[in-house]
Amino acid sequence: MRSLTSILLTGGAGFIGSALARALLARPDLEHLVILDALTYAGSRANLAGPDQDPRLTFIEGDIADDTLVSELLEKFNCDGIMHLAAESHVDQSIENPAKFITTNINGTFSLLDVARRHDVALLQCSTDEVYGPIAAPAKADESFPLKPSSPYSASKASADLIVQAAHTTFDQEIVIARCSNNYGPRQHREKLIPTLVHCALRDQPLPIYGSGKQVRDWIHVDDTARGLIKVFESGLSHRIYNLGANCERTNLEIAHTVLKHLNKPESLIEHVRDRPGHDLRYAIDTTRAMATLGWQPLIPFQEGFEKVVRELGAALSPN
Repeated sequence: MRSLTSILLTGGAGFIGSALARALLARPDLEHLVILDALTYAGSRANLAGPDQDPRLTFIEGDIADDTLVSELLEKFNCDGIMHLAAESHVDQSIENPAKFITTNINGTFSLLDVARRHDVALLQCSTDEVYGPIAAPAKADESFPLKPSSPYSASKASADLIVQAAHTTFDQEIVIARCSNNYGPRQHREKLIPTLVHCALRDQPLPIYGSGKQVRDWIHVDDTARGLIKVFESGLSHRIYNLGANCERTNLEIAHTVLKHLNKPESLIEHVRDRPGHDLRYAIDTTRAMATLGWQPLIPFQEGFEKVVRELGAALSPN
């Protein structure tokens, strides 16, 4: 098992990263958690309110491509490993401006790997189910499925995954990869589907749904993902990939209807808009490996978790 005594967490001020920070700080064996985040649009120090009072946490605003900074942090805190979550992650933005996705997700990951190799520390690469591309029902992608990314975002993540795997094959680096399905939960950025729907519904504005709204996603609560990422880093076999999902498929239209129901808003607010280019119809992953070999499974039922999240987002995004 890999040690979690001292960890460098990239992207720790983001949505999934801040949930992972909370999960790591809940462990009594953790002595140092160093968060490195560039605080771009999706990252916020507010996401770490509470955990930032823990003396074991050190926050550094900086770039994962800053080799000197990353090296200094690994040495200063004697880090056991890197949990790499820093990424550009919004598909729409990757279509509008793909260059920054290449810079952060590919070049940034390569730079981080290079420093990790020099310091001989393990690295967890947090990836996405989108790298598999669309999966026709009823099939599900296991970790051996070919990569078929459709968007600049998913292509950049697939590229980063391959660079990480090559680092193991060529340099025998200690690496593991986790591919996660769609996350929901508190502190999610306003650009994402569920916060957008809640924001619009609270203001009696149209809820924008791409195309037919029949795109299918597997939804997992961010706290279940955080526990899974810890399990993958701690116990995952080197060079192995682990899918993390909740086997909870919902269409985007179903998500919209559920939001409106919880907020007591009319379904007439749903507005179908022009679909985005290359919009995959269905993502679905097989999580057998993670559940069978790591002793991990999602614990938060969708109905319970979703209702709580809508209430929390409603309070945070309320126009009043």
